[in-house]
Amino acid sequence: MNLWEQLKEHTQARIGLHRIGHSLSTEDLLDFQIAHALARDAVQETWNVADFEKKMKALGEKPIRVETAISIREQYLKFPTLGRVLTTSSRDKLIKYSKRHQVDIVFIITDGLSVPAINMHAIPFWKTLKPLLQSSFEKLKIALVLAPYGRVALSDGVGKALGAKLSVILVGERPGLSSINSLGIYLTYNPKPGNSDANRNCISNVHPPEGLSYAIAAEKLMFLITESLRLKLSGTQLKEEACHLIAETRLRRGLGM
Repeated sequence: MNLWEQLKEHTQARIGLHRIGHSLSTEDLLDFQIAHALARDAVQETWNVADFEKKMKALGEKPIRVETAISIREQYLKFPTLGRVLTTSSRDKLIKYSKRHQVDIVFIITDGLSVPAINMHAIPFWKTLKPLLQSSFEKLKIALVLAPYGRVALSDGVGKALGAKLSVILVGERPGLSSINSLGIYLTYNPKPGNSDANRNCISNVHPPEGLSYAIAAEKLMFLITESLRLKLSGTQLKEEACHLIAETRLRRGLGM
């Protein structure tokens, strides 16, 4: 095995591609074309939120379903701003909910730019995270929202309408040629319209086995939630220093490395 073949075992990047003269080999060219087609399909796929909601309810969850200002996938891709805004009826629905229920942390799940990411990873990640939330934040009230055609900043409007201290949004990340199903997680303290990305913390590349595992992503998020609530801030002011804590916690829980 040559050096390039050894390196390929440790990365999904396209390295050491074979060439025939000045051109890529047929095998590598076809591989590239397949990856590009899969990425396009992931971006254009429509999320079956009703089916996803049914699966969440089967887990005992009671998600709140809301809508953005977008109704079709093509519109979502052409007008990103509309995916950051709730419809008036959805905002009123959340405000009405907040008058009957206290909400400290709201979790939002949206398809984003990769429906496969949400379909494959959102529920397994939630099943990993939920026991940690219950053991660490027993007194905090948590709401779960499903929002088709959402962008990251939608978490500000949702969090504000519910009066939440903290919003966390799970979103399908933009597909690449090496991964079409990567899940992103964004956390914002004091969510409100007008926040910028500087006010958020991001955990990216959640898609085991190649990407970040559910266990490590959950531990990272738990660290960020704990520190965000303690310091009353998020984003560039909240530094992630969770690596050693994650290692210690995983060993203590027998999760391995």
